[in-house]
Amino acid sequence: MAIPKILGTETEYGITVKNSATFDPIANSVLIVNSYQGGQRVQTIWDYEEENPFIDARGFKVDRKVDAPRGSENTAMNKILDNGARLYVDHAHPEFSTPECSNPRDVVIYERAGEQILYQSLLNANTALPETQQMIVYKNNSDQKGNSYGYHENYLVDRALPFEAICEHLPTFLVTRQIFTGSGKVGAENNTKTIPFQISQRADFFETDVGLDTMLKRPIINTRDEPHADRAKYRRLHVITGDVNMSEYATYLKLGATAIILNMIEDNALDNTLKLDNPVAAMQQVSRDLTCTKPLRLANGAQATALEIQQALLEKARQYAAANPCGTMTDDILAKWETVLRKLAQAPESLNRELDWVIKYDLLRNYRSKHRCDWDDPRVAMIDLQYHDIRPEKGLYYILQRQQRVERILADEEIAHAVAHPPEDTRAYFRGECLQRYRADVYGVSWGAISFNTRQGTVKRILMPEPGKGTRQHVQELLENSQTAEELLTNILH
Repeated sequence: MAIPKILGTETEYGITVKNSATFDPIANSVLIVNSYQGGQRVQTIWDYEEENPFIDARGFKVDRKVDAPRGSENTAMNKILDNGARLYVDHAHPEFSTPECSNPRDVVIYERAGEQILYQSLLNANTALPETQQMIVYKNNSDQKGNSYGYHENYLVDRALPFEAICEHLPTFLVTRQIFTGSGKVGAENNTKTIPFQISQRADFFETDVGLDTMLKRPIINTRDEPHADRAKYRRLHVITGDVNMSEYATYLKLGATAIILNMIEDNALDNTLKLDNPVAAMQQVSRDLTCTKPLRLANGAQATALEIQQALLEKARQYAAANPCGTMTDDILAKWETVLRKLAQAPESLNRELDWVIKYDLLRNYRSKHRCDWDDPRVAMIDLQYHDIRPEKGLYYILQRQQRVERILADEEIAHAVAHPPEDTRAYFRGECLQRYRADVYGVSWGAISFNTRQGTVKRILMPEPGKGTRQHVQELLENSQTAEELLTNILH
């Protein structure tokens, strides 16, 4: 039986500074991270002890050194937040990692909370810049200069599942799900064939089927074996192919459908009749087919469109759910999946409230008609970018949201609450509560551990290898009976 899917996402945000001749993305990312005033106010480090991105799920380790930041560099690049999330600098981008969530809807809530956190950071950061300069932050995947930055999904998977089964069955789904996960993009990059508009911002940048790297020669299946949990029981599947979405609806469907497919793979409920012959080539084909009707070659010699493949996978998912009831949220995801595929088959433009790429295409089509301009007009590229601007007063998605022209699944109150509070049904609850209750005594934090300074001058590390434990139900009584960190440690150890 498939294990419950604990999920989360990591979003690298794009940044730029207007009127800066010496723009330094790393320095400005550090400024953004350190400008957030919520949560951490003491020098808590991020604990890198159990992190190694060079262990490969295929059974080997790449011989590269991990240079973890230390001391003041560590605290300058990392902020551990009261809601269990992490805000940090990754390469040349500010990155927000959601806390661990037990369901796709909660991931959407914490992603949206992340947008608000980045916006507050942006407001504060801009006060530190010269009056003539202004930093802008985008929730997108491409700078239109040949560089793509990541949006990564994480799914808890049973270690007993052979990784080969993931490599066998998942690429077909990831390649074809673009038809509802793409955020839309003007033009092409990475030396690919020119096109006016395509479905995905990321598709141009994938060059191999399976691999460890996330920045060069990007693979469709990433083999990083860094579980952030009990290695004997779990793996964390690190999915790097997806676009980051502004649409709540698209994010929810993306995570929910993927979790269902992974459950089916764990339970051996998929065959290989839909396996693609060349997933990398198909990645670009799907992104460039706005009708979703061009055939893709399958490994068995047959052909099927991305839409037909998704319809077949949905039918298998319905059969699986009927035999393995998973609750009302699974039913809701299946219903939304069916609605989207039906509308894509009948009239893709009718999804201009739900799917980012359709919303954006509709905006651009209307703009081009009104101003009589071509796809290569710089104003068109600017609208593409402005759609992802996280400033509520400037971002086109937020403007559409205020005008009630996009479909939502959340209430604003849920997002506001998530800015400062962790989910209650994963280990993120214990992490967030410890930060709020014992802030001055927390020495270091990681996904799988939290360390405390003790009166003896030593550091005591509490391991949290089970992502589904440390919930409010598990630890509320413990926390209420522990007024200090010392009492907490005593109560845990005894």
